[in-house]
Amino acid sequence: QVQLGESGGGLVQPGGSLRLSCVVRGNIIRINTMGWYRQTPGAQRELVAGINTEGSTNYADFVKGRFTISRDNAKNTMYLQMNNLSPEDAAVYYCNANVRTLTMDFRNYWGQGTQVTVSS
Repeated sequence: QVQLGESGGGLVQPGGSLRLSCVVRGNIIRINTMGWYRQTPGAQRELVAGINTEGSTNYADFVKGRFTISRDNAKNTMYLQMNNLSPEDAAVYYCNANVRTLTMDFRNYWGQGTQVTVSS
């Protein structure tokens, strides 16, 4: 069984920064692509940024130059550094990972989400 745990969300003022973390736990053999998504009430979940095993990244246009995704393969952990946050960035942020375990071939797993609120 695989569990993804996000942390680092909270309340920040416009222009501020937050760093999200996502730890993948379980009988993991390999983690392929990982990504951060976000969702606001009534809207679809949208990709924020993704990163593969080699560290290649991709970003949604609305976060380019402000957010940085990274991962530590030795710790099965992914990060999202968010700078210059605006109220439009407020959402629940979810991590996603494509994981192979001892008993299951690669499949996608989701974390429970962490709330990011941007307000003065």
